[in-house]
Amino acid sequence: MKPLKISALAATLSLVALPAFADFETRHSDDDVATVMDRLVAAVEAAGATVFARVDHAEGARSVGMHIPEAQVLIFGNPELGTSVMQDDIQAGLFLPMRVLVHDDPDGGTTIVWPEAEEMFDDTGVDDDLPVIEEIEDALDRLTRAAADD
Repeated sequence: MKPLKISALAATLSLVALPAFADFETRHSDDDVATVMDRLVAAVEAAGATVFARVDHAEGARSVGMHIPEAQVLIFGNPELGTSVMQDDIQAGLFLPMRVLVHDDPDGGTTIVWPEAEEMFDDTGVDDDLPVIEEIEDALDRLTRAAADD
């Protein structure tokens, strides 16, 4: 009976947390995860943003004797853009810096995934009409397009 309660609680909590990341943008590349991620890092750095971390989830899984498809997350940001959002509502800091996931696509190639900027801040007091939100969306589009080599 206990596992059922824990599963029900986990399902409930995941539904509570879901709205912040409910809407995602995706882009496809025919290249492998490492190549796409290298291009994303290069694009972020060329744009003058800061790379805070590159997390290799598959390597983490391997380190504990488990397996998942190749998957890496890049955590990066532009303090000028992010600070503007956080000035509107400091709780936006829960979603910043930005994160982009690059993972093996089961149908072949690689998928790049990131949260829609406008939707990402829905659970905060950030005004959806802030001009900086569109700037973030445009930057994510450019960066992921460069990573996909579109």
